[in-house]
Amino acid sequence: MFDAFLIKPDSLRNDYDADGKAIGFQFAVRIADYRGCFLSLVNGYYINVDGTEYGRELQTFEINGKAPRTYEELKTCVWEHWNYDDAGIVHVKKEGGLAPGRHKIGILQSILAQYGYMPWDEEWVKNPPVPKPGSAEGGGKTETVSEFDLELQEGGNA
Repeated sequence: MFDAFLIKPDSLRNDYDADGKAIGFQFAVRIADYRGCFLSLVNGYYINVDGTEYGRELQTFEINGKAPRTYEELKTCVWEHWNYDDAGIVHVKKEGGLAPGRHKIGILQSILAQYGYMPWDEEWVKNPPVPKPGSAEGGGKTETVSEFDLELQEGGNA
């Protein structure tokens, strides 16, 4: 529903380790829906930056003032809520981070349905589908990739 507002402008930054070496990048995201959800339903993202895909295994998610967690860890957060319009931070591992300048980011958010029951829901909780373009499996309200043209900002996590 709110896919055009999925990534917050001016939030693209590199992540750094304690030695100051770029180890990936991050950006702030919102829920592409009209309400929040429990973190256990956050299934990850399809992410394509400048033509390179970055799978869920390279992603962690930061929200509610807690350290970044994997989506496997989030599956157990059944009582922790992501409130509407609170920004979450997606961290993506990429040696060397992103180069300075503008980057084209394609993103598809996958949040499992939080109401109703479908026959596949139990299987999706145990084995979440991989977010991918053109598939409504686990994609929530959308199956299309939203595209953003963002400038890499200075700073980031150290």
